Amino acid sequence: MRVCLIHNRYGTFSGEEAVVEATKRLLREKGHEVVQFVRSSAEIERMRFGKARAFFSGVYSWSARRRMRHLLNEHRPDVVHVHNLYPLISPSVLGECRRAEVPVVMTVHNYRLVCPNGLHMVCGEVCEKCHGGREYWCVLRNCEGSLPKSLGYALRNWVARKRRAFLDNVTMYAALTEFQRQRLIAEGFPAERIAVVPNMVACDGCAEGTATGDYVAYVGRISPEKGVTHLLSAARRLTDIAFKAAGSYDRMPHLPGEAPANCEFLGQLGTERLNGFYSQARMLVLPSTWFEGFPMTIAEAMVRGKPVVCSRIGGLPEIVDDAVTGLLCEPGNADNLAEKIRYLWDRPDLCRKMGQAGGEKAIREYSPEKYCERLMAVYEKALALGPAGPHD
Repeated sequence: MRVCLIHNRYGTFSGEEAVVEATKRLLREKGHEVVQFVRSSAEIERMRFGKARAFFSGVYSWSARRRMRHLLNEHRPDVVHVHNLYPLISPSVLGECRRAEVPVVMTVHNYRLVCPNGLHMVCGEVCEKCHGGREYWCVLRNCEGSLPKSLGYALRNWVARKRRAFLDNVTMYAALTEFQRQRLIAEGFPAERIAVVPNMVACDGCAEGTATGDYVAYVGRISPEKGVTHLLSAARRLTDIAFKAAGSYDRMPHLPGEAPANCEFLGQLGTERLNGFYSQARMLVLPSTWFEGFPMTIAEAMVRGKPVVCSRIGGLPEIVDDAVTGLLCEPGNADNLAEKIRYLWDRPDLCRKMGQAGGEKAIREYSPEKYCERLMAVYEKALALGPAGPHD
């Protein structure tokens, strides 16, 4: 099968970037031909009037449409697989796929199809005001902290919805969790065209690090929606336990200076150091206050035999089975978070047992083989339905 992957990379490396790269490698390993249409948001800083151009290209990009037409004519893919279109590619490419009669599969990495900023969060609180086509709330609440940026986000969602850019041009949607799938259905996306395809995690050396570790680990970007301030509050309540956080804190540069003595920020770690970081931890903690998609850090910890303490929010309870592979806590509740951490920390045998259960689940549900099986099923259904799926 010949697959065209479309992705607008973010300014910095993220879990989504890792998933796209892993998908490309896996498809090629399985004998499929992969062609790519890739842009990067890092280009914006090098472009003349970059931010202004990104404002308009996010709504509709004529140049991306022309490039897509050329790519389709030259390579004639069987399936186009979209990951991210904003801000330099835009939904303009989807119409070209339909005109070329090529079915489109879209992985829904976040909530951007139904929420302009993709997070369902404003000022540290869950927000669903844009539900039902009310994108203007993104401007009224200034969700991005910049009126021009908030306007751009709202405008591109409004235009895409009014033009039915996704509904009429995407054949199949691959949601990361059932929670995410239900959000799309509630917004009018057809249930029969939404499959659940969780992210994958490499299973080499699975569950090796089941020995009790020396600290509580956090891995991921250090940003408000991840609940890192609640993690610091929990650390202040548990002064005899060491906490270590791996990930860029560019968005919250003040945080390391506010951390208690038992909490250390290590910054972004390379692959080798990150592997060691996981193996020496006793558990992973993810106290997110937004709905999350499918955090790769959870699967990475599970496959290494580490229990996970995370928030009971969004799709996270589908990944972490409470009292089986880890513990769930109430989002935004530092006392409850500290209580769960203490409970596990004082029970190393339970940590090992939950870690082993998590490793078994990761191998069973999130291995590359399982991901490939699910993705191929979505591709096959898209091919059977044809471009843009069934016509109403």
